[in-house]
Amino acid sequence: MKFRELSIEGAWEITPQQHGDPRGLFMEWYRFDRLAAAVGHPLRLAQGNLSVSARGVVRGIHFADVPPGQAKYVTCVRGAVIDMVVDLRVGSPTFGRWEAVRLDDVDRRAVYLGEGLGHGFCALTDDATLSYLCSTTYNPAAEHAVHPLDPQLAIDWPVETPLLSARDAAAPTLAQARESGLLPEYETCRAFTAGLASSVGSA
Repeated sequence: MKFRELSIEGAWEITPQQHGDPRGLFMEWYRFDRLAAAVGHPLRLAQGNLSVSARGVVRGIHFADVPPGQAKYVTCVRGAVIDMVVDLRVGSPTFGRWEAVRLDDVDRRAVYLGEGLGHGFCALTDDATLSYLCSTTYNPAAEHAVHPLDPQLAIDWPVETPLLSARDAAAPTLAQARESGLLPEYETCRAFTAGLASSVGSA
């Protein structure tokens, strides 16, 4: 299992080692201890989600209030997607930047996103199926979105006509979300993450 830190602080790409033979294959797609060693604190598992999307569907950009936020460990178990990590943390050196990682059922990579980061993806195949491990349970009052087609973000989605949900199509732009106070603060996110690490060290 290999960990590669992305250009956005708090986000990682994880590539598992696959063991195959004529019968099929086996791999470890999530390791509590190795993820904790890489990111500096363990991922508390509170909820698991599965989403299935048709080709051309774009979901996101979603994020949650910090604290407690919602860290995610995402992998594609069927088909392929372009997964997007977006820095929505006001005050971050990479605020407004995004990074794309291809997730598919060939390399079987995963992406870890820390609290305060935005997440979205575009389905490259029909029935593209994503599995999410989340650090907190779903709380609609604390969940928000930024419009995935916001020109300020200028995300290079690999589809001419993205299919959006009504919620995502009505989401505010990055500037609007910032003006309304919806976006998390970078220093608040860093302090929260540091608290997770220190709580483990004192346990």
